[in-house]
Amino acid sequence: MLGLRGKLLLQSERLMLRLPQHADFRQWSELRRASVGFLTPWEPTWSDDHLTRRAFTNRVSWAARCFRSDTALPLFILRRKDQALLGAITLDNIRRGPAQAGTLGYWVGAPFARQGYMREAIGAVVRHAFTEMDLSRIEAACLPENEASRGVLERAGFKYEGVAQSYLQINGRWRNHVLYASLRHDRRGRTDAGV
Repeated sequence: MLGLRGKLLLQSERLMLRLPQHADFRQWSELRRASVGFLTPWEPTWSDDHLTRRAFTNRVSWAARCFRSDTALPLFILRRKDQALLGAITLDNIRRGPAQAGTLGYWVGAPFARQGYMREAIGAVVRHAFTEMDLSRIEAACLPENEASRGVLERAGFKYEGVAQSYLQINGRWRNHVLYASLRHDRRGRTDAGV
């Protein structure tokens, strides 16, 4: 769905999802800084300049390039009622042709966790990916002990598919991840993984 000035804008009941903009820097850096202890156990190690304006400017440029080239869909999650930045969600590694697939990643700031925002954001991105982008498969991975992330994926309809050994470097260490996927035409039954 296109919003103002032809830019991508997804909406759900409480949320707006859009590409990051230069004007988001202050909200983004403050939310990331306030959430550092909450986020770092689950994310790759932050670079020394992670919270700088220059790094953020590079992030905005990267997001615009990825969107134009159809290789990723990096979106900020904003609350509709007050435009507060809650986190981000990215559909990355978009593969066309026989695969028609992408990989989902996300984060939410500590003050907004466990309020259903991420499930709502995932739902909006999945609907957009399956209907507007014509994807067939969306994959996601998280640390096995990240019960909150596993729960949100399962509540969003993703099914457990297995374990990938040394999948990503998280907080400075190569870590195994549990793999989930959502299929446009899913004929798989419910799983009891993570329940």
